[in-house]
Amino acid sequence: MKTIVTSSPQSMGQYAAKQAASDLRQAIQQRGAAYLIVATGASQFEVLSQLTAQPDVDWSRVHGFHLDEYIGVGRDHPASFCRYLQERFVDQVPLASFHYLAGDADPESTLRDAAAAISAVTIDVALVGIGENGHLAFNDPPADFETDDPYLIVDLDQECRLQQVGEGWFESLETVPTRAISMSIKQIMKTKSIYCSVPDQRKAAAVRATLCDPISPQIPASILREHPSATLIIDDAAASELQADTRASMEKFA
Repeated sequence: MKTIVTSSPQSMGQYAAKQAASDLRQAIQQRGAAYLIVATGASQFEVLSQLTAQPDVDWSRVHGFHLDEYIGVGRDHPASFCRYLQERFVDQVPLASFHYLAGDADPESTLRDAAAAISAVTIDVALVGIGENGHLAFNDPPADFETDDPYLIVDLDQECRLQQVGEGWFESLETVPTRAISMSIKQIMKTKSIYCSVPDQRKAAAVRATLCDPISPQIPASILREHPSATLIIDDAAASELQADTRASMEKFA
């Protein structure tokens, strides 16, 4: 997996957005359409801000897919990922379509509809992050590396739920949902190009484990090392637990 170390979250977002936009343009040129997976959370603030500002992307030919969502959370909730994506991405560019995961709808119906939609296409670009517990989407450890189902109903572990409180999405652990709909590991890995953006000191241990520990369901994001075209983009804070020789071998982006 290619790893880029940037000087700031802003530079991280700039790099990820520039590369993703290039891939989208190429897909549109070659096939007339492009398919994009979009993540949420604090790690994606700069990525999406920069992506919507990229020039010469024919957004009317881009179809978006939602990565994950809390079960039981509607768009009126500040932590709703549907709300986040609408405000920060979908309302900013004239997309051909966007396939939301409705958190307040029947989960099984949402699962079936989302699976049917994504199974009909080949995804060109995935924009993802890594959780403090190493999760990829809402696939908390130990993640299911084997299922072929495109989307899953998953249980959220305490570390994941505490992260949501720490980032300010919920007032307390008790108010964080315990279940979510998540794109599966195998479905994410089907994407042609994956850009995984991870800023901040609190993600440093997860970054180190993702890059240096054995690939394992206990470190869900470590599976990205097996992808033929995955790029991890981190800032200096997220890289702080990596050994000096490891950091020295990585490409820098100011």
